Amino acid sequence: MHLINVHTLTLREFAGSRDLPPYAILSHTWGPEEISFAEFSDPGRPYLAHDGAGLRKIRLTCQKARAAGLDWAWIDTCCIDKSSSAELSEAINSMFKWYRGARVCFAILGKCRWFSRGWTLQELIAPRHVKFYIDELAKKGCHKNKNVDRRWISIGSKKDLVGALSIVTRIDSPILLSEQSLDSISVAGRMSWAAGRQTSREEDIAYCLMGIFGVNMPMLYGEGSKAFQRLQEEIMRESDDHSLFVWRAKPESARRFPYRGLLADSPDEFVYSEGIEPIPLSTIDERMS
Repeated sequence: MHLINVHTLTLREFAGSRDLPPYAILSHTWGPEEISFAEFSDPGRPYLAHDGAGLRKIRLTCQKARAAGLDWAWIDTCCIDKSSSAELSEAINSMFKWYRGARVCFAILGKCRWFSRGWTLQELIAPRHVKFYIDELAKKGCHKNKNVDRRWISIGSKKDLVGALSIVTRIDSPILLSEQSLDSISVAGRMSWAAGRQTSREEDIAYCLMGIFGVNMPMLYGEGSKAFQRLQEEIMRESDDHSLFVWRAKPESARRFPYRGLLADSPDEFVYSEGIEPIPLSTIDERMS
């Protein structure tokens, strides 16, 4: 895991979770000026000359981390070497754990896209302490003016806003506050949280849910919708909760494929599964006997 030294804005790799120092973590939606791992790790640091939105995001994250008494921070844009398939796979499989392990998560609510993205679902649930901010320039509609000083406006913590967050996300407050285990919520119920969320790549709607279901699987970009099928198969291997099959086909899919089998096409087909109780195999056997 690569972390940013918030004092020097340089990267350092930590080999194992036992060696990790306390760190802050950022939750955000990507923009066009993000700084990649290759750019950020370049010894010449050429990105410093551009001072775009991506660099300001890194600077503000480090500023907030220093104010919280932390020396390290993690940002997905510049802390993952995406040229390495092994590192990318490890990062995606470890993402939930990394957000859960952070001392604090800074969440930037960019034009409300944050609530509609797939990856931000686990970034809301996993960290125990989340502080929410609005980008001042985005709020004013002047984000293209690079000469204006950029800052984040605090709107409260996850604990402060839990009631509103629960309404918007359809996730019960005890889950948001880490007072209730994810395993206590049915598979169908957890799937319903992701209904309506979007990812830039089709496969990511499956990969971003692995931590929520406690499963791991290899990344195969290019497999398309098969990724969500594999996710459900992994869930079946790990859980005997048969609420996985409590979904409703979308009208178009039902017309085209009236006989589809047991697995859903996407989390959207679980939109009506909120509140479904876990259905273990033993319960089904008892009812049938």
